[in-house]
Amino acid sequence: MHTESFAGWDRVAVLKSGAAELKVTLDVGPRIISLTVGGGENLFHVFPGDLGTTGGTDYRFYGGHRLWIAPEELPRTYQPENEPVETEELDGGAIRFTAPTDRNHVQKSLEITPLGDETFRIDHSLKNCGAFELNLSAWALTMLRKGSVVFFPQPAFAAHTADVLPARPLVLWRYSNLADSRWHWGKELASLTNTDEAAPQKIGTFVEQGYAAAQIGDVLLVKSFPAMPGNYPDFGCNFETFTNDEMIEIETLGAFQLTPPGESVRHTEVWRLLPNLVLGTDDGAALASLA
Repeated sequence: MHTESFAGWDRVAVLKSGAAELKVTLDVGPRIISLTVGGGENLFHVFPGDLGTTGGTDYRFYGGHRLWIAPEELPRTYQPENEPVETEELDGGAIRFTAPTDRNHVQKSLEITPLGDETFRIDHSLKNCGAFELNLSAWALTMLRKGSVVFFPQPAFAAHTADVLPARPLVLWRYSNLADSRWHWGKELASLTNTDEAAPQKIGTFVEQGYAAAQIGDVLLVKSFPAMPGNYPDFGCNFETFTNDEMIEIETLGAFQLTPPGESVRHTEVWRLLPNLVLGTDDGAALASLA
């Protein structure tokens, strides 16, 4: 890891894994504010008006990758993350980025481990710094740049006579519209595409396979995440995706855990970046082989 100035901030940490490079804000956040492969464009969406800003009590998205507490609630979810973070080098090349404790008495941290071959492990932690037990779920959200597509696998197929029970929840928001042309529903894959359409779209589900992907230009980002039995937010979701006319998000959620004072809940994603690989809307088997 080394530090440099970036996007108006004096300090960002730079971590590399093969030809992939990510940048983490140290003056605010933490946010993974940039992700590139081979020196190419930033794969993330960022908010230009937020870049380089620090301090204050207003919530800023900044862009990139962030950690939230699920489910989405006001004001609990929207705690300002505008102060410097601490860094700690760990065994195995991992770096931990820890924010100050927020007004929920929760302290957020990202632990990032380069695994080589354009792959990173991102461990998200919520620490209970209060005096009472909290029921916490870690929510990892990644904003991707305009024109990107998010893919998630359909449940493994079984004939009606072989399995008569439902396979998973399909969770809708009041603004969800399954007739929107940005959705594609295939037998093996479903997808949501970002376009200039302004109306927001969102869906949630439980992905039993524990992986999803995003096509960002000619780079495929494959995310692996837990799919263990448990009590998940939003009617049982470990995966969600959201889009508007600016960007699209690929989101994963951990199960709720009763977290005593001084303890943490942890949620892990593994990111694999595959340059010069374009996934088709019906390439479910290809995605499965890459996860």
